[in-house]
Amino acid sequence: MALRWGIVSAGLIASDFTTMLSFLPPSEHQVVAVAARDLNRAEEFARKHNIPKAYGSYEELAKDPNVEVAYVATQHPQHKPVVLLCLAAGKAVLCEKPMGVNAADVREMVAKARSQGVFLMEGESSLDTGSEFSTGSKDIWKARDKYIQATFQAIWSRCFPAMETLREVLVQGTIGDLRMARAEMGFDLRSIPRATDWNQAGGGLLDLGIYCVQFLSMVFGAQKPEKISAVGRIYETGARVDDTVAVLLQYPGGVHGSFTCSISSNLPNTAYVTGSKGMAQILGTWCPTELVVNGERKEFPPPDLGKGYNFHNGSCLLYEANHVRECLRKGLKESPVVPLAESVLLAEILEEVRKAIGVTFPQDKC
Repeated sequence: MALRWGIVSAGLIASDFTTMLSFLPPSEHQVVAVAARDLNRAEEFARKHNIPKAYGSYEELAKDPNVEVAYVATQHPQHKPVVLLCLAAGKAVLCEKPMGVNAADVREMVAKARSQGVFLMEGESSLDTGSEFSTGSKDIWKARDKYIQATFQAIWSRCFPAMETLREVLVQGTIGDLRMARAEMGFDLRSIPRATDWNQAGGGLLDLGIYCVQFLSMVFGAQKPEKISAVGRIYETGARVDDTVAVLLQYPGGVHGSFTCSISSNLPNTAYVTGSKGMAQILGTWCPTELVVNGERKEFPPPDLGKGYNFHNGSCLLYEANHVRECLRKGLKESPVVPLAESVLLAEILEEVRKAIGVTFPQDKC
């Protein structure tokens, strides 16, 4: 039986997710509705993707009895109200990363999902730049192209074959006892208005740092760090968002992880784990299609699911879409790959780092 999707938002990421689903067997996935705050945008999106229902409000989609799971593709400051709305209506939810601006938001959504007995999973990226680039300078377009070619989903990478293989490598002890792990994520996104907007919880940590944090959390088995140390630079214009941040996470047993994220510097964008017997390296922190273990390289080509994607390797959204379907068909209320307790932990870590470098957002005061 097909999983019936409702798409919440009509931006670039939502378009890629819908495009990917259109190439999958209709007996497994179907998009039955789309909603945007502007009915015209929803109707245009529906025509482009051949979706039967278009709504001018998220409330209407939540009430649609034909929608089984909502894919929330809004920007992250809008995640909480939309997720709570869909959960209250009994819809399963796949929400973009970060699930919330702060830990309190994430705890509230998780508590709602558990009290309702409804599936919730943290998934993808939330810096949807579509509306910001309808007009603008060449510099802005260059920044957008760089973002599209590089920055996409964070938690979605958990579902990639390369990441599954890395987990097997760690469990099997191929690189020996864990010693340390490191991840980097950085691009010059200063020309993207959204990236430096304090009101929209911009900056590097929530949009890029979460890629790194989730990698370290996966490596160290979702343990809570014993100590978090951080230094950071605030964006130069006084926008009150973080520009570049370096973080050290100390874990039980004398091991540690570290990461650096930046919206003003181009970093290597790789992640690696070292052990007593060697090293495993992920090439492409956000979209891992290559894994190097003790010098041996293995490639994991993206699935061939047509063209027309806005973001690099958009077809790889297949992995998390199929994972959600598998979870729901098994009657699970959360993902074993991205459990809700870990989503809370990730939010807590990011919030502690923000406090250490002196970054707060309007949403923190709610």
